[in-house]
Amino acid sequence: MSSKDEGLKSRSREPLTQHVSCVELEHPPAGGQAFQSGMAYTGDLSQPPRRISDDAREGIAKERRMTFLSGTRMYPRAILWSALLSLTIVMEAYDKMLVGGFLASPAFRERFGTSIIVKPDGTTTRDLTATWQAALISSAFSTETIGLLLNGLLTDRYGYRKVMLGALIFLNLSIFVAFFATSLPMLLASQLLFGLPWGIFQTLSATYAAEVLPVALRTYLLANVNMCWLIGQVIGMGTIHAWIKSNSEWAYRVPFAIQWAWSIPLLAVLCLCPEGPWWLVRHDRVDDARHSLERLTRKSSSELDVNQVISVMKYTDNIEKQLNQSGNSYLDCFKGTNLRRTEIAGMVWLTQAFCGGTLMGYAPYFYEQAGFPVAKSFSLTTGMFALGIVGNMIAWFLLRWFGRRTLYLVGELSLVLILMVGGIVSVVPIQAEVAYWTLGSFLLAFTLCYNLTIGPVCYVLVAEVPSTRLRVKTVVLARIAFNLASIVNNQLIPRMLNGGAWNLKGRACWPLAGMAFLCFIWIYFRLPETKDLTYVELDILFDNKAPTPKFREVKVNLESRGYLSLNRQEQSAGIWHGWLGYS
Repeated sequence: MSSKDEGLKSRSREPLTQHVSCVELEHPPAGGQAFQSGMAYTGDLSQPPRRISDDAREGIAKERRMTFLSGTRMYPRAILWSALLSLTIVMEAYDKMLVGGFLASPAFRERFGTSIIVKPDGTTTRDLTATWQAALISSAFSTETIGLLLNGLLTDRYGYRKVMLGALIFLNLSIFVAFFATSLPMLLASQLLFGLPWGIFQTLSATYAAEVLPVALRTYLLANVNMCWLIGQVIGMGTIHAWIKSNSEWAYRVPFAIQWAWSIPLLAVLCLCPEGPWWLVRHDRVDDARHSLERLTRKSSSELDVNQVISVMKYTDNIEKQLNQSGNSYLDCFKGTNLRRTEIAGMVWLTQAFCGGTLMGYAPYFYEQAGFPVAKSFSLTTGMFALGIVGNMIAWFLLRWFGRRTLYLVGELSLVLILMVGGIVSVVPIQAEVAYWTLGSFLLAFTLCYNLTIGPVCYVLVAEVPSTRLRVKTVVLARIAFNLASIVNNQLIPRMLNGGAWNLKGRACWPLAGMAFLCFIWIYFRLPETKDLTYVELDILFDNKAPTPKFREVKVNLESRGYLSLNRQEQSAGIWHGWLGYS
C-alpha cells in the first residue's frame, strides 16, 4: 500500500470534529456499510471524499449575505404561504378564547351554571363550579397531546400539506358537536374533539415557516405566529362582547358557528399549498423539492439560484445524518447533542407557560372577579389583546437588533417585577376602585411586555434550535411540555380566582411571580444565542458543545482558529477552510 493510501486511511478514521469532509462521497461504502456513531469513515474508498460542492458553498454564502428586503424579493410566495398556514393559529386562538370568554357571559352561566354562594349572607349567583371550569378549559390539552404526537409521526411520513388538510376536515366536523351542545358533557366532548386538530395546528405552521424561509426572513414569520394568537383572541373577545347582552342560546351558539367561516375557506386554499422542500430532500425527492422551491420563490429573481439552495439542503441533511442524527424517531430527540436541543426547546415553551401569561387568557373572568362590570371586563380584555398586537409588531424591530437570549432574559425579569407589583397592590389597604384599576393597568403592562419579548421570541427559538431532521418531533415534544404545564395552570388559576374556591383574586400574582423567577434562572444559565445562525452553524456549535453564555463567541473563535477545517494537520498548519468545510 502506498504512503498516500496509508495517509488517506489514517485521516478517514479520525473523529468527525477533526476529519469532516465526508459529506457527499464520490463512491458510497460497498454493501451499504453504515457510518459508525460519532465517526465518519471512508471505508475502502479508492478516491478521497469530495468536498462541499460549489453550489452548496455559494448557496450558504448567499444566505448569509441576504438582507430582509432582498429576501422578500426572492421569497414572496414563501412568505404568502407561511402567512396563510399561520391563519390556522388565528382560528385556533379564536376557538380557545370562546370557553374562557363564556365564563363571564351571563347567558352561558345561566344555561350551564349552578347556584353558588358568594357572600356570608347567603347571596348566590349562577356560575360554573371550579371543577367544570377547569375541565372545559383543560380537557382539550389531553387530546392536543395526542394530536401533537400524531403530527410528529404523520408529517414526517406524509408531509405538511396532507396533514394540515386532514386536520381541517376533522375540525369542520367537530364544530357540529359544539354548536348543538345542550349540556356540559356535550361541551366537554366538543373540546376533546377540537384538541386533536388543535394539536396539529400548534406546531405545523411554525415548522413549515422554518422549512420554507431563509435566515433573513424566518425570524419575522416565526414571531408572527404569536401575533396570530393575539389576532384570534381579539376576534374571539369581540365576538363574545357583541353577544354579551343577549340572554338567548345564540349568545354562545353563534360564536361557535363562526369557526366555519375560518376553516372552510382555509381548507379550499391550502389544497394548493406547496410541500416543504426540506421534507422532500429528506425523502430523497430532489426534483420535487426543486419544483416546490420554484413555487415558493420568484422565478424572475436574478439573485436566487434554486440549485444552490437545494445543494445547501442536501449538504445540511448529510451533515446531520453523520452527526449521530441519522435517526428520525422521538427517541432520537433524547440522544447525543439532540438532548440539549430538546431541553432548550421544551424549557423555552415552559417559560412561556409559567411566566404568568395564563392570566391573560382569564382576563374577562379576572376583571369581573376583581370587581369590574361585565361589559367593561370584555372591553378591557379586547383592548389588552390589541395592545399585545402592537407589542408584537414592535418585537419585529427588536428581534432585528437584539439577540433572542437578551430579549428572553430582559422580558422574563420584567414580567417577574410586574407580577410582584400586582401582588403588592392586592394586599395594600387602598380603596377598592383604585385597586381594581391598578390591577387592570397591571394586566395591560404585562400583556405589552409579554408580547414584546417572551411571546414572539418563543416561536423563533423553538423552530431554530432543533436539527432539521428532527425539527417537527422536537417542536412537538416542546409543545407537549407546554400543554402539560397549561393543564397545571388551568387547574390552579380558576381555583385562585373563583369566589367559591380559594378566592385569591390579585394575590394570585405571588405564586406566578415565583415560578417566573425560576424560569429566569434557567434562561440565564442554559439558553444560547441563535441570532443570525444558519442551520449548518447551529449543527456544528451543538456538536462542539459550545457553552451557553458564549454560544456566538465560540462560533467566531472557531472560524478565526480554523477549528472546523478538514483535519488536525491542516488546523495546526493554520490552513483556513472554515465552517464551509465542515461535514
